[in-house]
Amino acid sequence: MRPKTQPSKHGAENTNYSPGEPVSFPLLLDEMFSEAIAQRLRAKGHDVQAVVADPSLASLPDDQILARAAATGRALVTANIKDFMPLDAQYRAAGQAHAGLILVSTKTFAQNRTYTTAVTSALLALLDGPGQIERGRVPFLAHP
Repeated sequence: MRPKTQPSKHGAENTNYSPGEPVSFPLLLDEMFSEAIAQRLRAKGHDVQAVVADPSLASLPDDQILARAAATGRALVTANIKDFMPLDAQYRAAGQAHAGLILVSTKTFAQNRTYTTAVTSALLALLDGPGQIERGRVPFLAHP
């Protein structure tokens, strides 16, 4: 079993952490998610960045967003299932690894005024749960 590590602010793992410190898997929120979600998760001690808050990411195509997430060790949270599932298949076919994709379905999370709160709560539950996020995995986000 791989030892738990504390991610750095830049998404790389840092094996020099003290027991008892919170351990969080770093995330990158795709462009359809607001910076408010990232801020709420960071306030709870999680390492989360939002594409919309980073001008160097905001205009990149999907394949480059996934490549950037993979290069920085961040699982990518996206509702763009139709574009990212083929990218995941391309990674697997090429023997490449990414840090994970977390898919958010509109069937699970209705696009209404509760969306931001519901997605934030579900991500918080995912991040706080033991072993919920694994490199290369592609789970659907579920309600807590």
